[in-house]
Amino acid sequence: MKDPLSVVVVDDEAPAVRRLTRMLADSPWARCVGEACNAAAALDICREQHPDLVLLDVEMPGMDGVDAARRLRSLDPAPLIIFVTAFERYAVDAFDVQALDYLVKPVRAERLEQALQRAARARDLGPRRAATLTARLGEKLSAIPLDDIRVLVSEDKYTCVHYLGGQALIEDSLLSLEERFPDRFIRVHRAALVSRAHLRAIYTDDRGHERVEVAQCSCSPEVSRRNVASVRRLLKS
Repeated sequence: MKDPLSVVVVDDEAPAVRRLTRMLADSPWARCVGEACNAAAALDICREQHPDLVLLDVEMPGMDGVDAARRLRSLDPAPLIIFVTAFERYAVDAFDVQALDYLVKPVRAERLEQALQRAARARDLGPRRAATLTARLGEKLSAIPLDDIRVLVSEDKYTCVHYLGGQALIEDSLLSLEERFPDRFIRVHRAALVSRAHLRAIYTDDRGHERVEVAQCSCSPEVSRRNVASVRRLLKS
């Protein structure tokens, strides 16, 4: 094993947080680098600390653990996730967001150690798998890395993904993508999201419409009046 896993503990119940942090302190596999009582605070900590692992409660006020896990997957690098919950009914959701493990409260020390060892092996095997979107290309399902996506445009019942390999249609709505990946994409129009990392400029076309220039992409979505200010702020940051 390399260094101990850096771990963030997330639970809206303080006693549960204290219990897990004590258990982590007794483990050679991990060290706690942050605690959070809600998902929003957990995301802020993870953006700063870049932990290896998040021990994540499911039922919390506001954003629940499943939605938080989807957002955590969009971070670079994305932490490993282990759900810690009093309810077994979220196991399917845990699988959907590619959680590494699923611990049911009250967590036994032996079971936590097994999960931590598994997380350490997953980390030490190499780079974590990049976050992707699943698209249908003809009869084939393909995974498009988020890092390759430049623009997302709403088209009828589908969303058109403009990425380095071309274009593809997905069933996810722009709103769901915006909520899942707020660190990845910025809203420029009610019908378009753009990769924050690849936004290059805003300009006025021949018809007087504001548009954005996106690196490595020929698609230049129009910018609505309500979104001009946020686009300009991002370009200046």
